[in-house]
Amino acid sequence: MNFKYDIVGFDLPHSNSHDSLLRILTAVLPNHNSCANYQKLNCWDAEFFNLHQVKIFQQSNITEQSAILELANRSLLEESYFIEKAGVGYMAKMVLLAETVEERILYGLFTADEATHLHQISHFLPEMEVTSTDDPFLRLLSEVVESADKTVLLFVLQVVLEGWGLSHYRRLAKECRHPVLAELFSSFLQSESRHHATGTTLFNQTSLSVFSQTTILDVLAQFLFMVQVGPQSLLAAVEQVKGHLTRSQKIQILEELDTETHSGTRLQILRSLMGIKSAHSILQILEERGAFQPLPAHQCV
Repeated sequence: MNFKYDIVGFDLPHSNSHDSLLRILTAVLPNHNSCANYQKLNCWDAEFFNLHQVKIFQQSNITEQSAILELANRSLLEESYFIEKAGVGYMAKMVLLAETVEERILYGLFTADEATHLHQISHFLPEMEVTSTDDPFLRLLSEVVESADKTVLLFVLQVVLEGWGLSHYRRLAKECRHPVLAELFSSFLQSESRHHATGTTLFNQTSLSVFSQTTILDVLAQFLFMVQVGPQSLLAAVEQVKGHLTRSQKIQILEELDTETHSGTRLQILRSLMGIKSAHSILQILEERGAFQPLPAHQCV
């Protein structure tokens, strides 16, 4: 399904490879020669995903194991691609919402960061029209980017998600088996850290209205639930290769993936990101709702 959004830009196509505009783009972008062309490879192995602990994966033949890993790898790369694609539109939007010259300059520079990241990560995906996604997290991200509430944008996207992105990209870089891609994710960290710090600084200077807090709580409750239910994309990858899985099989796979530990670690990182003083009430309400508690496998299917 193709979701069309003005700011997030998920539906924006890529130019034809012979477009003369690309020559200018190549000249403008820094370190463009360091990007690799797309190769069909698995940059993260079975241990990265904990698939080596899953019996149905262990008992699969090499072709099936490779197919599952390829789907899992592709999911990670597409997620990064769409996040950076949304980031370009988001930062450009924040240029227009800036309230000082310095803030406008910062967001102009951040737009360039995200544009560079998008161009670089696109080299690791095949040349195809990647203009739609049915991923629940990316749909939620789209909705938030389109929001007109600057306070919501700052807290959800820059305080929480940019902060989360730092941890996520650091792990992707550390455990990636493709040296060029590992270096690329590492190179993202400095700019992502600045984006996160700016969001935190601006949010702390903002008065939190009841309406903004309600919206933030609604968005974060949806996002945290996606984390609580564990690695659903891995479950989908296994099912796509192996065929229909029964509920009991799905529960077993999630148990073997150690879903509670997997989710619990991520939920605690997210909780710590929300621990800034000006967001105390948000954190307290989410804690009271049990939003930081991972769910057992039987509640995740």
